[in-house]
Amino acid sequence: MSESRNAPNVDVDNAALTLEVDVDGIARLTFDRPDSKANILTAGVMARLDALLSEIEEGARGARIRVLVIQSGKPGMFIAGANVDEILGISDPAEGEAKAREGQRIFTRIEKLQIPTIAAINGVCLGGGTEMALVCKYRIAADAPEMKIGLPEVQLGIIPGFGGTVRLPRLIGLTAALPMILTGKTLNAKRAQRAGLIDERVHPAILAERVTQVARERAAGGKAPEHKLSRLARMTDATPVKSVVLWQARKQVMKQTRGKYPAPLAALDTIDKTLGEPVDKALAVEARALGRLVVTDVSKNLIHVFKLMEAAKKASPAAAPLPFKSVAVVGAGVMGGGIAQLLAHRDLAVRMKDIRADALAHGLRTARELFDSMVKRSSLDKRTAGQKMDRIAPTLDYSGFGAVDLVIEAVVERMDIKQAVLRETAEHVRDDCVLTSNTSTLSITEMQKPLAHPEHFCGMHFFNPVHRMPLVEIIRGSQSSDQTLATVFALARRLDKTPLIVNDGPGFLVNRVLSPYLNEAGWLLGEGASIEAVDRALVDFGMPMGPFRLLDEVGLDVARHAAGVLHDAFGERMQPAPTLVALQQTKRLGKKGGVGFYTYEDGREKEVDATVYTELGATVPTVRKEMSSDTIRDRLLLVMINEAALALQDDIVSKAGDVDLGMITGTGFPPFRGGLLRYADTVGLPVILQKLSHYERDKGARYQAAQLIRDRAAAGRGFYD
Repeated sequence: MSESRNAPNVDVDNAALTLEVDVDGIARLTFDRPDSKANILTAGVMARLDALLSEIEEGARGARIRVLVIQSGKPGMFIAGANVDEILGISDPAEGEAKAREGQRIFTRIEKLQIPTIAAINGVCLGGGTEMALVCKYRIAADAPEMKIGLPEVQLGIIPGFGGTVRLPRLIGLTAALPMILTGKTLNAKRAQRAGLIDERVHPAILAERVTQVARERAAGGKAPEHKLSRLARMTDATPVKSVVLWQARKQVMKQTRGKYPAPLAALDTIDKTLGEPVDKALAVEARALGRLVVTDVSKNLIHVFKLMEAAKKASPAAAPLPFKSVAVVGAGVMGGGIAQLLAHRDLAVRMKDIRADALAHGLRTARELFDSMVKRSSLDKRTAGQKMDRIAPTLDYSGFGAVDLVIEAVVERMDIKQAVLRETAEHVRDDCVLTSNTSTLSITEMQKPLAHPEHFCGMHFFNPVHRMPLVEIIRGSQSSDQTLATVFALARRLDKTPLIVNDGPGFLVNRVLSPYLNEAGWLLGEGASIEAVDRALVDFGMPMGPFRLLDEVGLDVARHAAGVLHDAFGERMQPAPTLVALQQTKRLGKKGGVGFYTYEDGREKEVDATVYTELGATVPTVRKEMSSDTIRDRLLLVMINEAALALQDDIVSKAGDVDLGMITGTGFPPFRGGLLRYADTVGLPVILQKLSHYERDKGARYQAAQLIRDRAAAGRGFYD
């Protein structure tokens, strides 16, 4: 099983799968869903497959069909998985189990065919697509950049349900299969062949020719090479080594998820019970596990997030984007170097400019270290990494800027400097060149004012670290054209980022909503809560790190600047906590300086630096006060929810899903909760309003409820209603 989108349609489903048999007895089962970029295994497609398998079985018995090839008619796409809407609609564990058993039954028919079966994998092969490939006797894949194969069901809160947990470990061994099943990790063609998941990889241009050649050889009686597990895999799968491997895997899962995600744990239980058992018995265990998982709130929330992500990829303005082949980055700091590396990795020509040679050297070093880490992780080979690094051309002047298609300004976060740099840059580029600013808080509309062509300018806010954070906020200034936004949207997609178009306003969306959360942590500190207690309460809730640890990660100087901008804009509601104001008098910078609320060694967090309490002087009590995790969590989440409602009121974004997408991809808000405002709906807006009113009486304007919350609570509606 796994992802996709469209609701069932019988005619479309029937047309999505065709069967042809040539004179050599080679049957070609072709998936090609009409009017869709993806092939998906809807219930209708599976029924069509079931019916066609009867024809194939009959043809095989009469020797009319000698070989079966399963292929796709879509370039770069084999099968993306099952229909997400159908998965979302399952509300009874028995129904989920029955649907899994039905898929298993159909795929087992392919596995039991008494003729050679070949999967011709020409690109994306996920979930049910991979499970279908697993029941074929031979797998040939196109060695193309878009090629990826895997089982991402865990990202939807379920496990593979059409035999993935049963067949993958038996094919490639337990240690190779576990990362794919437990994390949704995908493999490219080279890695898949090395793991034993595919038998051959060929250039995309000759995939069809090679598949035909192999099919004819099999039709003539030739045998496929025998697939054997490596000696190490055989040893690992044997008891008691298997038990040790599964124990270590469970330990790692608990460390990464803190038990908040039941699917990987259920996958481990399933594999533990089924590895070495008869396939039929093992499949029954898998189906029961899927039935239990598919009805959980976690699964429903993760599917909700998946649908938000998919919708975001299609949310570009209707205007046609301008073409781009070369991009300039102005400002070679950590962000500039990271952005340049990302562009070069996606095979764009990059000019990286700064006014200082040492800054350029630092930016190049940042980019090279990122490429080196990819080589170390085997994501790139050394030769390819070197070629991509060579795409970055450093410069101290504007030479070559006349040929660039788009500029990303990434200089210091000061309006006067940004305006001056943008005005100067505009004098050295073509009139139709798109200009953007990587700013986290400053007004895009204000930056447009000195530009001769403000319609070609918008914001493009990357999050740090650039190579890891999936979100890019695209900020519409008052004069930004739809074509400019569409061009920057297309660039974000080219960089494999999640683009979110927001309107201009202080802090835009993510930093505006995040700032009260971080500030409230400062107020809690001033009331006697310990750094450890505050951070632990939010990590236990599911955040990747607590607010004090996040402040260190962002940089205390950067956070202070953003807080100042928002305080100027919103007044008393965003008044900085006295503890954070006092922090300005210290030399603490956070992680990048080696000390903030925590101490760091070689970039790794060590422990809370208790001397911070004394350095903050009279703004904190001398003795730490016990404060419940519920109180800490409520206060921090309430101010975020309230600010998100205010951002909706101000039309920074138009819908709750945009807020939740931004907070999940920009701050790591726990996906298993579905997003900040989906969580608020789960709690209930009347409860949220009651708590805000309670704290407003005690704490003041920081908790004054947004009118949107008042209105929806009164109407019995949530953010998503």
